Amino acid sequence: MKTLVTGATGFLGNAIARALQKNGVEIKLLIRQSSNTSTIQDIDAENFVGDIRDPCSIKNALRGCKHLYHVAADYRLWARRRRDLYDNNVLGTKNIMLGALENDIERVVYTSSVATIGVKKDGTISDEWTQSKLSDMIGHYKKSKFLAEEEVNRLIRTESLPAVIVNPSTPIGPRDVKPTPTGRIILDAINGRMPAYVNTGLNIAHVDDIATGHILAFQNGTVGERYILGGEDLTLKEILVHVANASGRKPPRICIPRKLIFPIAYTSEFWAWLTNGPAPQATVEGLKMAAYQMYFSSERAKRELNYTSRPAVIAIKDAIDWFDGVKSK
Repeated sequence: MKTLVTGATGFLGNAIARALQKNGVEIKLLIRQSSNTSTIQDIDAENFVGDIRDPCSIKNALRGCKHLYHVAADYRLWARRRRDLYDNNVLGTKNIMLGALENDIERVVYTSSVATIGVKKDGTISDEWTQSKLSDMIGHYKKSKFLAEEEVNRLIRTESLPAVIVNPSTPIGPRDVKPTPTGRIILDAINGRMPAYVNTGLNIAHVDDIATGHILAFQNGTVGERYILGGEDLTLKEILVHVANASGRKPPRICIPRKLIFPIAYTSEFWAWLTNGPAPQATVEGLKMAAYQMYFSSERAKRELNYTSRPAVIAIKDAIDWFDGVKSK
């Protein structure tokens, strides 16, 4: 019997598929027709073309599978059609969880996000028990992930869905093809397009450590519980210093107040919407999130799952090496 993985053409899902393969798990990958499959060419897996928004394709994808890792998500801080975030993250999650119940899947690992966990305004570290509500969520990405996790919890309570929830922090490392918003910061920094920074903080973890954490959650996690899979808390300035040291550049020295960037973000978003162009570098949601130090504790995962994470500088160095390798090809 196989294990179905969604989102394997994405950054984190790809790392999870590779970790499962390394552990000898026979996997099937649910991929969209429009997905860039370049990063899964060397993964030994059955590829099934379908869509988590389509219950029929989910039913067919789950056929012959015993376990499920639902990783697929629409991770954008700006989208021309906001409805896409809810269709992919909320409706898609509901569809595949109902499919798991209908197909008697024995164990589910659901990839949520630390975006659903409350952030403390005093800058202290949040954990799995830090309270949050929908009105606390900044922007449509966070709202959609919050609603999706709520749906998984509802099905655990009412339908005995055998799911363990994991909440990754900010993954960094190789094979960030799109790239993700954080990968884009690193890429811009090594290309000299990050002359300044804002006063904020993130929890940084190596994408491969988070992937291993998913497998540990499958093996050791308790159904109905959630586990933060994170790493090291760093200010954005510290992250950019690490990037500069690893890439041989000088780090930016100017800290810009967020309020000065909002007009640029609003204008950039309007232009992207008007021209149907790529997402802007500065987004309104990103700036609103940057008002907080987004620091999280992984102590529960370390204690209950035996989760470990490498120093953030290693994740940053691996990301830079991969970006440099892509550039040199």
